[in-house]
Amino acid sequence: MQFPSTPRALRRPAALIATATLLLALSACTKPAPEEQDEALNQSQQAAQAAAAPAEATPPPGACDASQVQGLVGQAYTEAMQAQAKEDAGATDVRVLKPNQPVTMEFIGERLNIEIDEKGMVSGVRCG
Repeated sequence: MQFPSTPRALRRPAALIATATLLLALSACTKPAPEEQDEALNQSQQAAQAAAAPAEATPPPGACDASQVQGLVGQAYTEAMQAQAKEDAGATDVRVLKPNQPVTMEFIGERLNIEIDEKGMVSGVRCG
């Protein structure tokens, strides 16, 4: 026995309800106002510029900055040099490292390490 023909939409009411719900949900979605879009764009551009900008070369107060005393490499080490290097680097302490000298491995950010070779010449400066 055959039933009279019914429209397809009436045969699947769940599909019809789901489609109507989806259309209503999509119609509720709108783009932000142009002013909001511009503001969001400006904020993202500023964030990108800040991230791309080179980091400040100045260390925080009380920290050692060995870049300020790299010119000592190759010079003969003296006690006066040590005092000046400490001040120029902003270090609170200085450690002179001689060849084959045992050295502790702790890192102290406020300490300047002056490495000298067997001839008494500065071979390197670093913080730590």
